[in-house]
Amino acid sequence: MGNEYRIALAGNPNTGKTTLFNALTGLRQHTGNWAGKTVTLASGTVAYKDKTFHLIDLPGTYSLFSNSKDEETARNYIVFEQPDVTLVVLDATSLERNFNLALQVLEMAKNVVICINLIDMAEEQGIHINEKLLTRKLGVPVIKVSARNKTGFPLLLDTLDRIVTGKIECHPMTITYSDEIEEQIKKMEPKVKAIIGDRLSSRWVALRLLDGDEALLDELNKYLVREGTS
Repeated sequence: MGNEYRIALAGNPNTGKTTLFNALTGLRQHTGNWAGKTVTLASGTVAYKDKTFHLIDLPGTYSLFSNSKDEETARNYIVFEQPDVTLVVLDATSLERNFNLALQVLEMAKNVVICINLIDMAEEQGIHINEKLLTRKLGVPVIKVSARNKTGFPLLLDTLDRIVTGKIECHPMTITYSDEIEEQIKKMEPKVKAIIGDRLSSRWVALRLLDGDEALLDELNKYLVREGTS
């Protein structure tokens, strides 16, 4: 829609994700039902240059499997609604614990920004994070911010702008599994791709189906019906 873009915010609970959402959107917020769903999500807008970013605050989760309604809601929005960018918010003081969710998002979406929040607290604890090294390793932009102090916001917004205009191309790292799992993915992925095309990550869908994710299969069937390909 013109110069309007959807940015989904994902993250573990207590990473400051909603604080970041509130700081970026200010009073330009509302809650409403996600189209066709009974799930209520908070959304807000940020004006930047000639663009409007619509931020969607997804439920805080530790993973994006089908273990809870919140996990399904966050996962399904990223996969099936396909926001222009998924912004994954991590706690700079607990990166190891937070990276599980980030790696899951990198498997299911292409345009991803890793936003390392609470950087001020990390520095107070003597934690130093090399965001340039992480960017090279992960294949997507990694930005350090402090939501409560609003530091790092100009770079974050500029990065979002450059992604949606194609000036930055994201190439998320591919996670390699055991030889046995990789062989199964290799067999299944062409069949998945023949059904869903390029709209979703066929590798990720194949991986979830191998894991027996029946809830995803149900959502996938609904998606294909809506898209008129089933």
